[in-house]
Amino acid sequence: MQKVSFAEFGGPDVLRLVEAEEPHAGRGQIRIAVRAAGVNAHDWRVREGQFQKVRPIELPAGVGLDAAGVVDEVGAGVDAVEVGDHVFGEGASTYAEFAVLSAWARVPEGLAFEEAAGYASVVETALRVLREVGVQPGQTLLVSGASGGVGSAVLQIARDRGITVIGTAGAANQEYLRQLGALATTYGEGWVDRVRQLGQVDAAFDLAGSGVIRELVELTGDPQKVISIADLGAPEFGVRFSGVAGSVPEALAEAVGLISRGKLHIPVEKSYPLSEAAAAHTDSQAGHTRGRRVIVV
Repeated sequence: MQKVSFAEFGGPDVLRLVEAEEPHAGRGQIRIAVRAAGVNAHDWRVREGQFQKVRPIELPAGVGLDAAGVVDEVGAGVDAVEVGDHVFGEGASTYAEFAVLSAWARVPEGLAFEEAAGYASVVETALRVLREVGVQPGQTLLVSGASGGVGSAVLQIARDRGITVIGTAGAANQEYLRQLGALATTYGEGWVDRVRQLGQVDAAFDLAGSGVIRELVELTGDPQKVISIADLGAPEFGVRFSGVAGSVPEALAEAVGLISRGKLHIPVEKSYPLSEAAAAHTDSQAGHTRGRRVIVV
């Protein structure tokens, strides 16, 4: 089979489309014929070697966590899923023709593989940081870097829970944030004052790693009310860096419920074939994403 792999840490150019042995489902796992794989910031951070000190990997390594496809192998101890079922979830090395998933759910009716591929890890992340920061209905949450996949999920889940959300993003994505129910403003010079004009901030998320931790602490008045998923230097300011996943099966179940109720939709901004994984990473790292980017197999 074909899969995307890298044999050294570095920029997008280290990614290669290679021939590889097919993986097989172990106990408690399933294998899918991948139809689409989500592109996450986590993917290119691993490719750059950013997590080697805390979660080292051996090279060469595959790429990707999220995927959607057709079940073609069911591991021991797995029930309630059969060969031929359409599922989405999280696994390993999902930029490939076949991938093993360790957590999954059936694709909601009417959702294409391309759309479903991007939900697993972004919804888990959104639910995790909302839980960790403890923001409550009636309070106001500031989301820095709000237009990407995790930001889109956070905005919609928070609004469904009765939380007011202020989102920062580029000028081109202001209307998109408003469509998701956020009070929107641009980043750049003067952004702190613009946020203050929109309301008192009770909690804040840094989703882009754009060097705004100090300002988020200033706006909330408490480093314990700020969480980053993108700035490894956040602890220097007393801010938590959240990087350890919680329960992906629970997140998938909540995602299915939200999607089915029409409360969660993350658009696909652009799709790429396996052979253009490097371009997908280049575009993802450039930011300004509206929703998700996916690899189509």
